[in-house]
Amino acid sequence: NRITLLRDADGDGVAETRSTFLEHLNSPFGMALVGDALYVANSDAVLRFDYHTGQTALTGPGTKLVDLPAGPINHHWTKNLIASVDGRKLYVTVGSNSNVAENGMAAEQGRAAIWEVDRLTGAHRVFASGLRNPNGLGWQPDTGALWTVVNERDELGNDLVPDYLTSVQDGGFYGWPYSYYGQHVDSRVQPPRPDLVAKAIAPDYALGSHVAPLGLAFATGPALSPLLGHGAFVGEHGSWNRKPRSGYKVVFVPFANGQPDGLPVDV
Repeated sequence: NRITLLRDADGDGVAETRSTFLEHLNSPFGMALVGDALYVANSDAVLRFDYHTGQTALTGPGTKLVDLPAGPINHHWTKNLIASVDGRKLYVTVGSNSNVAENGMAAEQGRAAIWEVDRLTGAHRVFASGLRNPNGLGWQPDTGALWTVVNERDELGNDLVPDYLTSVQDGGFYGWPYSYYGQHVDSRVQPPRPDLVAKAIAPDYALGSHVAPLGLAFATGPALSPLLGHGAFVGEHGSWNRKPRSGYKVVFVPFANGQPDGLPVDV
């Protein structure tokens, strides 16, 4: 329930100091600094804290910008966020409350989605839906498009369903829970919704089944190596639902012309 501050004063990649920056939160996951405001995505709300350059600790409860779906189950609780380039909007991930809606769709209200939130007023809408558990977010440098990584459904076997990296279309529906990877129907979900399946968008890039991607960051140049200068870094948490297990690493997905181009490279 806290955010830890690490300071590397001499730039050698090793933090000389470690201290508590912000505490008394509720399972924070996402953070975004916009001007003089730090936004934190708790498991149940987005909070705003005043921030001034150089501060080493923040105090106070913050100001609630918007409530997020939570409740006593809160199955996928990690809420991430990213600010738009102009700083006017926040985009917030809200995972599903189940594997494949086994608790009913009423428990999924506003979930399995990415929200668009007005940074000043808290007004919000569902930007894209049918995303079982989106986590990492990033702006693709060439196109300016929003991309995300998504944890797909479990219990269909070791090699289904691929977790993925995809661009996110405004108003797009990506299938969950009725279908996966586009329009592949999941017959476990009843009643079926062929009307929604027909609208389901296939994601751009399969990362592998049950690798559980959480982090996403686009490269901003060849700082690590020329081979890692243009594409996306993905942090894979790995999953319980595969034998042998996979993931548990950072991979690099090369891009060309704004799209993935080639197999992932182990970093």
